[in-house]
Amino acid sequence: MKIGIIIQARMGSSRLPGKVLKKIGTKNLLEHILFRLSKLKNNVEIIIATSNLSQDDAIESFCAQNNIDCFRGSELNVLERYYLCAKENDFTHIVRLTGDNPFTDIEELDHLIDLHVSSFADYSRSFAVLPKGVGGEIFTFDALEQSYNNGFKENHIEHVNEYIEENEHLFTIAELAVNANKRRPDLSLTVDTPEDYRKACFIVEQSKNEYITTEEAIKLCLQYV
Repeated sequence: MKIGIIIQARMGSSRLPGKVLKKIGTKNLLEHILFRLSKLKNNVEIIIATSNLSQDDAIESFCAQNNIDCFRGSELNVLERYYLCAKENDFTHIVRLTGDNPFTDIEELDHLIDLHVSSFADYSRSFAVLPKGVGGEIFTFDALEQSYNNGFKENHIEHVNEYIEENEHLFTIAELAVNANKRRPDLSLTVDTPEDYRKACFIVEQSKNEYITTEEAIKLCLQYV
């Protein structure tokens, strides 16, 4: 068994260009994600998957400076990018994270990986019950390959998981249960817009902790006006 965490990231966000390398406090967004992943208990390999566009050379440089593996592929066909990255690295299970989530819950990500492996699921997820940008998902290579071979709609190509979600009858799916004090799917802790960025900066500035728990992030999110 070989578990890979593939973080999709690119500089070309239409609403917040260059966001993955923007500073939130003392760390840029990707540094926040990597710092949090350093707390993970499961044995994983981490790869940042970006596009072949020249504007994403900055991400490859960031990876080189931080000794992180970098994979480059199609900008728009994210499903292909994931599939080719996973295939090249012989991953049997793939955790999908995105480069705009500085508050990923690592405790629950460990729980999700454990659930996925112990239940022999094809696809496991936690983002439906946690604040947006805090949860995660993991799928087997076989499920990813099935998506790649059969997912031809624009949304399948762009979002990686949506072929599975639209064809749940073909897959064994596991849903992670989380504590009630984390169940705030109505809140967003992702960084997608300038307003999201200001909120993330507020949360980091207000916290006295380098690792901000989901409970604290929710509390500070509710304080942000």
